[in-house]
Amino acid sequence: MATEGAIRKRIEFDAETWQALQLLGRDRMKNLQELAEEAFKDLLRKHHRPITLKDALRASVRQQPANDHRPLKTRRR
Repeated sequence: MATEGAIRKRIEFDAETWQALQLLGRDRMKNLQELAEEAFKDLLRKHHRPITLKDALRASVRQQPANDHRPLKTRRR
């Protein structure tokens, strides 16, 4: 059921963390994959990192577009 282009990584949990994740998954009716995706998206948001390509493109847009006119400096006499 892996999507095309998906990357797999093997991770290790201590017994207490694994038990807590299993209980959370049952309570929220989510599997470990869904819990992990939610957790990593939250982590990326916390560190202000784009999650999707659309987010990355939006973040790369400059705050002041190049076509905006700068205020002219006036000379004092």
